[in-house]
Amino acid sequence: MLLLQLLCLLPGQALSQPPDTLRESKVAVLSLGLRGRPLREVSPAFLSLTLDASLAQDPRYVTFLSNPKLRTLARALSPGFLRFGGTKTDFLIFDPNKDSTLEEKIIWELQVKQEACGLRSGFSAVEELLLAQWPTQETLILKEQYRKKHKNTTITRNTVDILYSFANCSQLHLIFGLNALLRKNGLQWDSSNAQLLLDYCASQRYNMSWELGNEPNSFRKKSGIYIDGFQLGQDFIHLRHLLNNYTLYRQSKLYGPDVGRPQKHTQKLLRSFLKSGGKVIDSVTWHHYYVNGRSATREDFLSPEVLDTFATAIRDVLEIVDGTVPSKKVWLGETSSAYGGGAPKLSNTYVAGFMWLDKLGLSARQGIDVVMRQVFFGAGTYHLVDANFEPLPDYWLSLLYKNLVGTKVLRVSLKGADQKKLRVYLHCTNTHHPKYREGDVTLFALNLYNATRYLQLPNDLSSKHVDEYLLLPHGKENILSRSIQLNGRVLRMVDDKMLPALNEKPLGPGRNGNLKPLESSESFRWSS
Repeated sequence: MLLLQLLCLLPGQALSQPPDTLRESKVAVLSLGLRGRPLREVSPAFLSLTLDASLAQDPRYVTFLSNPKLRTLARALSPGFLRFGGTKTDFLIFDPNKDSTLEEKIIWELQVKQEACGLRSGFSAVEELLLAQWPTQETLILKEQYRKKHKNTTITRNTVDILYSFANCSQLHLIFGLNALLRKNGLQWDSSNAQLLLDYCASQRYNMSWELGNEPNSFRKKSGIYIDGFQLGQDFIHLRHLLNNYTLYRQSKLYGPDVGRPQKHTQKLLRSFLKSGGKVIDSVTWHHYYVNGRSATREDFLSPEVLDTFATAIRDVLEIVDGTVPSKKVWLGETSSAYGGGAPKLSNTYVAGFMWLDKLGLSARQGIDVVMRQVFFGAGTYHLVDANFEPLPDYWLSLLYKNLVGTKVLRVSLKGADQKKLRVYLHCTNTHHPKYREGDVTLFALNLYNATRYLQLPNDLSSKHVDEYLLLPHGKENILSRSIQLNGRVLRMVDDKMLPALNEKPLGPGRNGNLKPLESSESFRWSS
């Protein structure tokens, strides 16, 4: 059978045939590229996650990663990578001889007494205390990112242990960002602290991959140190040689340079870096955010013009990579809606899903192999899981995407609609889903019109079965809600170890898509 699954981040009703009297201007006819080779194929870890290194600013809070509910939520998004990076990456100093705090030791002991990756139940008294203190710590983290200079933080073996345990038990592959601002005479990278960390990780048999530095285009702003692209490339070559000294890490992957938005000076740095050291990295990484979290508006999150800035940024990066190291994969090593920790009351609500789903669709279509979501858990409002370990709308969207969307990207186009406002993407369905099989496809769509738009299937597909997965906001906040429903059922965890079923709504053969608009007010209406 051919399966059309509508993963619609839209206020709408079940799929239906357009009324006979409907004006043609409201009907968009789909053209699906179901014959021939896929447009491209992305990594099975395409949707991956990050933890910001700022979580270790006070290493006590890294112990949140031993929480069983958080691990259940992370494991549900595997397979994938877990990147430990961000601005604080370049201000972390590893001290193998420093003792952990009492709180860290207590929680770690609770964890290691279980069998491997066992899930303990309930909170410890220490965890409850840390949760009560977290809002204050979160405020400190967000304030520091706007400072001109950052302070170094010491991390211990225990921090590394908990981080690796979280990734390993969540079935995610850890990518650890090393401090690139440790310099000899302000020029060459000083690898002595990295070697201490590598020695320890190798002694524990920790299977990891590596990065060096975060957004080197901002080094001067953050630290007063300027490193050009050529020197950074040489530093990566040095790190590759260092990794080759360890039997465990000779085959480990190295990613970089994690540059920020591809503005002119960043493009120059990236091109120079790739010419100098591009051969030793396994994928080229860059970062993208649409807007500033401190000034972003609801309208920004729904603007076709804002969404299209991402496509331009992709083209700029791919052009540089194709001209220097054309065989390399390109990853979004860090990305979300708004930089600066996210946009309050926007990045953690239903409306953020428009940016997130469109970014996933565009990335796969234009040639990005992996997209790492900032952040899974941590400070700010762009997280997938909040400070109470409750999943937010973008978490549920990510989970549904993981379940339904496969790695093969197919061609899809529309006739009769502005494709900036009605945005559709098509993939082969994830064949690991128990219900579906090879040959099934997943269509997902976003309607940014101020009116209902109908998706009409090609005539030769009129006998095919359609399942709908419709995500809508739940609660009086509507589009700004932090709660979400799938096909009318509110999504929430059953308990700390169990997620709800993601049930489809069968629509039968030949049903077309009725995509309701965004209302001018914050309420949604749909027919019963």
